[in-house]
Amino acid sequence: MPRLDLYHDVVRVALIKDGWTITDDPLTIEFEDLTIDADLGAEKIIAAQKSERKIAVEIKVFRSPSPVTELERAVGQYYLYLTFIAKQEPDRTLFLAVPERIYNNFFQRPSIQVFVKERQISFFVFNPEREEIIKWIVH
Repeated sequence: MPRLDLYHDVVRVALIKDGWTITDDPLTIEFEDLTIDADLGAEKIIAAQKSERKIAVEIKVFRSPSPVTELERAVGQYYLYLTFIAKQEPDRTLFLAVPERIYNNFFQRPSIQVFVKERQISFFVFNPEREEIIKWIVH
């Protein structure tokens, strides 16, 4: 069983408040000779489109003194998961979950915004105290 992130339960509650149904905790991704676990899998029925949207979520806390090092690790994990999810479940979108303070203090830097946009990294921002999703950034 993978180790749970500090904000695992917070993000789980935030997704449910946002109308998502948690389908996997964790979401196991198996591809050829490798098995990895994303933190959560969820789905949401979009009534207007009469379709369902499926996501995988990897929670990132950014607790080390260097947010750049944390971003490097997160991006490596993101692209590893993205590659295998695309092969197994091409209709599932991968998101990083990022705490609001990290988004405000690090992700707002012009260099990081350029990087995230050019690398097309999708993520959402959550408020840990209110257990709510604040913003979705989809690339």
